[in-house]
Amino acid sequence: MNLRVLRPGQEDVVLYFYEKNKNFLEPLEPTRPEHFYTMGYQRSNLVCEYNSFAKLQYMRYWLFLPEDPYHPLGSVSFSNFRKGAFSSCMVGYKLDEQACHQGYMYEALSCLLPELSQSCHLRRIEAMVLPENTASIRLLERLHFIKEGYLHSFAQIGGDWRDHLLYTYLKS
Repeated sequence: MNLRVLRPGQEDVVLYFYEKNKNFLEPLEPTRPEHFYTMGYQRSNLVCEYNSFAKLQYMRYWLFLPEDPYHPLGSVSFSNFRKGAFSSCMVGYKLDEQACHQGYMYEALSCLLPELSQSCHLRRIEAMVLPENTASIRLLERLHFIKEGYLHSFAQIGGDWRDHLLYTYLKS
């Protein structure tokens, strides 16, 4: 598998992924902005992400199979970096519906978690997951995340404030 940071000018690749997975991903994520499914929105987003990546404030890696470098399988993002005594960040991820349960996200996170922990001097990487998302919970547990708590009304998903579970990966 290839992990790539996409640059402005590759918004067609991102838009393809989101349009293809619209019905699958939207019930699991915050409400999308009005122009989300446009080239202009995705280009602006890639500009912001790329500039934030250069400053080590936000990182998104897109997953590609070597035999298909134009259609992403999903992405892994790291955000909310805290330095000093907190030394942590959040991880989020998403997969193409047809790529689920094939080990792709496990492979990507198995590579990225220890690398990012080391290179960015992170002690904790936190993941928040909907309690009914059993596939994601199994993935986190397989990656040795520890269940730390229950977050009441943590995030607005589909217009409703939803509870989440907090899982944490600790640098060994």
